This record gives sequence, C-alpha cells and structure tokens, in this order.
Amino acid sequence: MAATRRNDLGIIVYAPALVRDDDRPLAIVRAMERGCPGLRLEWTISDEGQPVPLPERDAWVAQERPDSPGFPLVCNGGEESDLVTLYGLELPADFGPRGQPLFEVHAALPLNDASLAVAAEVLADVAESARAFWGQMTPFRAGVDIARQTKNWAASPQPPPRGLPALMLPKDLGSPEIPHRLGWLNYWSDAAARAIGFPDPTRHAELLSRARRTATGGWVVGLTDAPLDLDNPVHLKTLLHAYEHLPELGGRPRR
Repeated sequence: MAATRRNDLGIIVYAPALVRDDDRPLAIVRAMERGCPGLRLEWTISDEGQPVPLPERDAWVAQERPDSPGFPLVCNGGEESDLVTLYGLELPADFGPRGQPLFEVHAALPLNDASLAVAAEVLADVAESARAFWGQMTPFRAGVDIARQTKNWAASPQPPPRGLPALMLPKDLGSPEIPHRLGWLNYWSDAAARAIGFPDPTRHAELLSRARRTATGGWVVGLTDAPLDLDNPVHLKTLLHAYEHLPELGGRPRR
C-alpha cells in the first residue's frame, strides 16, 4: 500500500504460529501505540482504500480467525503522508523452516524524524510482544533489493542485485531461529543470536558498536546510523561486511 509509494520504514517480525486464545495480536497493537507517542490504531482500510473507524478495536483485533490466522490491518486513519499500518498473517508450514508455520507481523511508518526517534524501541517492543524469533526494520527502497537476495534459483536464475549474497529460502533453513536476512535495524531474540553466533567480540566489533540488549535478553542491532540507503556506497559496503561476518545468517543456497 502506502509503503510501495513512499520510502516507508517497514517492519517485519517472525514469531511462533498463533495458538488458540493467543493474546499476542492485541499486545502487538498496543506495543506499537506505546512506542509512537500519540499514535492510535483505531481504523482499518476498506477494499476501496477508504479509512473505516473501529469503535470496538480491541475486540475486533482479538477475535480468532481460524480460516485466516493473524489479524487484519489496523491504521491511524491519517493522510498518506503520516499513515501508519500494522497487520499479522501466517507463513504456512510448507514455506516455513523445517516445515513449521510462522506468525508474521508487518508494519509501516513514515520515514520522518518522529519515527526515527523511536525506531529501535518500536522494533523491539513489537518483536517482543509477538515473542518473535527475529525481525527487522528497513526503508522500503533498500528492503526491495534485500528481499531479492532470497533465491529460488530454478525460478529466478539471476543473481541478487548490488553484489549482495544469495540467501536460502526460509523453508530450507535449519531452524526458525535463523534470521532470513539483514535489515537496517535488526531484532534477534537470544535464541536467534545464539543460532548465528552473535555476539563474537572479534568478528562483530562494528555491529556491537550499534547494538543494545532488550528487556528479554535479545538484541537490537543497527547497521548504519542513518536509515539504510543502498545507493550510498558506504551503506552498501557496511551491509556486505555484515553478511561476511554473519555467515550463518540466511544460509547460503545450494544451486
């Protein structure tokens, strides 16, 4: 939606699949609101693209949807320039690591000073409310090229753009704790960090300079001070360097 027309900050986190009476959808919505001062996600968007108020938002988000696990899109009902969106869905078992379904949470915020001021906290709060294995926040334009690193060589024989390494499909990774790819800001649970050998003071000194622990023992790790821009040679080099020092992350595809 708006993220495809603006260079939004996109969030995605991957967590264990939802179960019956799961309280995480509403917890995630509330975490997003806590992290962004003044934000109220009390609207959705109609099929025609119009904002629709949700007078019973909490009940609407919390209701179980057996045929469509997750929760529908909620937003702040604002103009496109300040639109914030959030929704959750299931990655089916056929596409998940080791045949396990995952719960995916997606959000988009405008890339502006207000969002940047709370970016790391919002990512951590959303991820930990989802009890996520891992997640990331990346500007949309950089995220497009990063997404193209994940390769099905039979269907898409061209190498990834910008000299970025090709990465395995999620279903080919050895466990759900292994992050699929890097982003500008990265959330790794304690289990995910251990799965990729982070932190190693020798290999990861640069990453540790932009890392902090979270309330549950995970990590938020930034690659660059400013939002990632792959047209910036310094940013591209930093991303490539991070992949070199995190070889377990994303795996490497078998051709």
